[in-house]
Amino acid sequence: MSNSLLDLSGRVALVTGASSGIGQAVAELLGSRGAKLGIHYHQGRERAEATLSAVRAAGGEGVLLQANLADPQSTLGVVDELVSAFGRLDILVNNAGDPLERVAIEDCSLELWNQVLATNLTGPFLVTKQAVPHLRASGNGVVINNLSLSVQTGGANGAGPYAIAKGGLQVMTRTLARELAPEIRVNSIMPGVIETPHHERFTPPERMEQYRTETPLGRNGTAGEVAAAVLMLVGEAGSFINGALVDINGGRFLR
Repeated sequence: MSNSLLDLSGRVALVTGASSGIGQAVAELLGSRGAKLGIHYHQGRERAEATLSAVRAAGGEGVLLQANLADPQSTLGVVDELVSAFGRLDILVNNAGDPLERVAIEDCSLELWNQVLATNLTGPFLVTKQAVPHLRASGNGVVINNLSLSVQTGGANGAGPYAIAKGGLQVMTRTLARELAPEIRVNSIMPGVIETPHHERFTPPERMEQYRTETPLGRNGTAGEVAAAVLMLVGEAGSFINGALVDINGGRFLR
């Protein structure tokens, strides 16, 4: 594929949850292709600084943006701060998300339920709502929502609230793809099992090995492979893709 189709020079991107894992890989790759970055983080400032350093080392520019996306008041200034720094916004990657803890639906407290939805659905809604006027002004705005394999499988092993929130994000993707076209394209990615700190927290090593054997490609994915799919979707190569869900799972459901 021609590099010109993946050139993001002059464009500004906001990546939420960019301090580690998929978000970090996305931010670094978009930065290496010329985008100016808003690197959002919640608590991992040192990791976010490492992301920014990598972006700068690749010749890019970026700013750090701290916010707890589960808190509406904390979320309000994220887009404005980025636009104040770079004058525009062209790309939004709603990557930030967290199951918080594993619990069966019948044992899930209302407090935890509300926290999971705030983190994984309301947060992306609020950021997107703030971003839309700037993305529309861009004339070539793009939103990418990061879902979860559990949207397809259901929330196994206590991931039900998280799966439900991510399912809502998928419906939001399709809704916005209709509402915001043609000025803004909206798509979603659904990574399979990706070797990231997320799974270090929530998935035992033996389960990760089981995932590898269940995947036709014989391995789990990498954050860089997910980032490459995001780059395709936000660049000129993805200019006729709207309302799509892109599976990045090594063919996991072919068996």
